[in-house]
Amino acid sequence: QVQLVESGGGLVQPGGSLRLSCAASGSSIGVYAMEWHRQAPGKQRELVASISRGDSTNYADFVKGRFTISRDNAKNTVYLQMNNLKPEDTAVYYCWMFIIFQGYWGQGTQVTVSS
Repeated sequence: QVQLVESGGGLVQPGGSLRLSCAASGSSIGVYAMEWHRQAPGKQRELVASISRGDSTNYADFVKGRFTISRDNAKNTVYLQMNNLKPEDTAVYYCWMFIIFQGYWGQGTQVTVSS
C-alpha cells in the first residue's frame, strides 16, 4: 500500500513563497512521473506541473515562471517551489505519482494566499 504524504502548505501573503513536499512510502519504489495538481473551490482539479524520471519538466501556463518542480528519486519525493504567490493560487494542492503501473494521489495540502 503506497502512501503519499504531503507537507508545506499554509497561509501566505501575496508575493510570498511556499515550498511543498510529497514523499511516497516504501524504501524501494519505482517512481516514474511525478506531478502537482491543485483544486480551488468550485473549480476543476488542474495540472500545475509535472516532472519525468529524467527531469523533463512541464508547467501550466498560469504558473508564468513562478513555480519550480523538482524531485529526489532516492527519497521518492517531489517538491514544488512556489514564488510570487497570488490570491488566485489559493487551492488544495495534490501530488500524484505513477508507481509500477498505478497512479497515486497525496492527501492534499491547503495553500491560502491572502492579505
